[in-house]
Amino acid sequence: MSTRNRRTFLKQASTGLAGAAVLTHTASTRAAGANDRIVIGAIGCGGQGRSLIERFSGAQGVELAYVCDPDAGRAAKGAKAARDHHPKVVSDLRRILDDKSVDAVTIGTPDHWHAPAAILACQAGKHVYVEKPCSHNIREGRLLVEAARRNKRVVQHGTQSRSAPLIAHGIQLLRQGIIGDVLVAKAWDVQRRGSIGHASPSSPPAGVDYDLWVGPAPFVPFQKNRFHYDWHWWYAFGTGDMGNDGVHEMDIARWGLGVETHPTTVAAIGGKYAYDDDQQFPDTQYVSYEYPGDGSVGQRRQLVFELRLWSRYGLDEGIDNGNAFYGTKGWMLLSKRGILKVFDERNRPVEIPGTPPSMANHQQNFLDAIRTGQPPTAEIAVGHLSATLCHLGNIAARLGRSLNFDPKTERILGDEQANALVKRNYRDHWAAPQHV
Repeated sequence: MSTRNRRTFLKQASTGLAGAAVLTHTASTRAAGANDRIVIGAIGCGGQGRSLIERFSGAQGVELAYVCDPDAGRAAKGAKAARDHHPKVVSDLRRILDDKSVDAVTIGTPDHWHAPAAILACQAGKHVYVEKPCSHNIREGRLLVEAARRNKRVVQHGTQSRSAPLIAHGIQLLRQGIIGDVLVAKAWDVQRRGSIGHASPSSPPAGVDYDLWVGPAPFVPFQKNRFHYDWHWWYAFGTGDMGNDGVHEMDIARWGLGVETHPTTVAAIGGKYAYDDDQQFPDTQYVSYEYPGDGSVGQRRQLVFELRLWSRYGLDEGIDNGNAFYGTKGWMLLSKRGILKVFDERNRPVEIPGTPPSMANHQQNFLDAIRTGQPPTAEIAVGHLSATLCHLGNIAARLGRSLNFDPKTERILGDEQANALVKRNYRDHWAAPQHV
């Protein structure tokens, strides 16, 4: 993959162009047939990355050809997780993207690498399974959607509840009107994360290419509590728990609410209420979103999100992560913890009709989409809408004020400080082929 293509991505993302230029690539763009073996490279070998390696290496008709991580120890664990496969171990994702025999990649990296790696993979002709959230910021998400369309690649977002039979059954019941018109959805993420403490910059561990790990993000010195997993809580690399676990619940809430666009108004309060530590994102957060529809009564919708990372006290029936939908004829409690309950307008239980559908798991759904050409259940445009909710909620909480958002231009209106956070700055030198 040419250095020009990589640098062009960085320029487009940082300047916020309305449309991405068509970039050339020389990698294979063949689509797998129904009986073809799909060759996969796994980018990222941390906890979630290894989970993907285990799942895909166990799928029929898959060859796991590469594992990639700038931490040599994690890369070795990734190779070990590959079951009976014997993948090549590399530190630089460009080794995978330049191999024409690779059909698809999984991306289980820190958030700041999700969209850059996925966009480069699409440009290289690879199909992509990208973990949630699909982007570190709103502009990246749009560029990824455009890259998938332009290169005609299948891109599956890692919000796996889209492939969960019970969740799909609940959403179908909402569509059939079991609680009337759904006007409000609530999502919550309540768990005990704990403190990351205070730390100072130090030397990175042996076997870690830290410059490559930082990649396109602005460089900051290595610090133990902003490295493995703890990167989630830093603006440079993560998206807080809204983008980590909250995005799953936000995606279900938006799905059940039946909205297929961005909200226009976002209001948030939140901050660090429990932990005196180095993390930058809130440990307590409330966000409300409004979808105006055509503005008339009955067309407006509201989505509410609650985050609390210092307790194990769930909301309805003690569910730590879940969703509630409020309609004109009742309400529904729905959780990926295996709960689906419906109540009428007098709060009396309603018998659940029908049975959950038979569905392929999320990873198999991605493979099926490559083979059949059918859209995956969490197609990247769907993922972008849900990830954007997290970005908007984080911006509003960070600045402590309401935002007016234009769904068409994906810009925050009348607030240049907030609008500057729709995108980010990138450093250029990571694109040089230093690691071959």
